Order: sequence, then C-alpha cells, then structure tokens
Amino acid sequence: MPRALLLLVLLAPTCALAQTAPMPPHHHGAMSTMAVPLEPGQSAFAAIQEIVGILEADPATDWSKVNIEALRQHLIDMDSVTMEAAVEAEPVDGGMQFDISGTGPVIGSIQRMVAAHAATMDGVDDWHFAATETAEGAVLTVTVPESDQAKLRGLGFIGVMTHGMHHQMHHLMLARGEHPHH
Repeated sequence: MPRALLLLVLLAPTCALAQTAPMPPHHHGAMSTMAVPLEPGQSAFAAIQEIVGILEADPATDWSKVNIEALRQHLIDMDSVTMEAAVEAEPVDGGMQFDISGTGPVIGSIQRMVAAHAATMDGVDDWHFAATETAEGAVLTVTVPESDQAKLRGLGFIGVMTHGMHHQMHHLMLARGEHPHH
C-alpha cells in the first residue's frame, strides 16, 4: 500500500495541471471536453515561449531591440553548464572554491555563465563571488558569512548558480536586447 500512496502523491501534481477545454463544434458534431497539455515539451522552448508571451503582451516592447536568439544562446549555456560541466569543490577560508571544467563548446558556456553569475550576485546577502577563467572553464570562489557555511556546502556549485531569483528577469532583459551584466 505505501507504493500506491507514493505513486498517487507523485502523479497528483501532473493530473492537477491538466486542463479541459471545449472541443470545436466540428469535432463529432457536438461540444465535448478533453484534457489539454500545458507543458510545451522542452524547458528551453518553454522559457522562450514565456518570454515571447510577455513581450507580446507589453505594448511598450521595442521590437527593434528584441533579441530572442541571445536568450536561446544563454539557455544553451545554462544547459551545457548544468548537464555537461565537471566540478571539483574544495573548502577555502570562509567558503568554497569550485573548479568547473568542460570540453569543446562547454568551456565557453562555463566561462560566460560563471563570470555573469559572479558579477550579478557578488555582495548579495553578504555572499562574495570571484570568478577566474581557465583554459578548461573557470574557477568560482564563494565566501559567505559563518551562518551560511552549511548552506553553501549543501548547495554546491549548481545550487550556487541557481541562488537568487534573478534568472527570470535576466532572461527578459536578454530578450529585450538589454545587457543584464552591466
């Protein structure tokens, strides 16, 4: 019985997301309802779709500056760093040092992502970030208050990269043709 309960708990959010929508009248001659999928099928596509919807809904959007390709390239970098980078972590005085490496195009993704995150988040909540490029990627040193030492160790590199709810606005700024790291 515990397995069945676990399955129900895991599937409940999926079922809750399904919506029903009326079918067009030409469908079997009468109105009926069916579940309509909400997930666009791929996370980068979904992020871009969300941003395009925001831009289209904003009458102040300056379409001459919009650059969805810049957002797509950034999402490629995010995926590469998240899924393909190798990370070695070691404690340093007051924090952690992360040596992030990759091969081929992943190297550039690492360098761009780590430098941008360090520039954006340095000083927020008294966390300090220093990024240095290497031939294989980058080194990120993060120092935090004593009270956040366990949190930093628990987050590790990729958790640190997600720290702070700035990513969504960062994506919107990229799409609008702005420079979020300056």
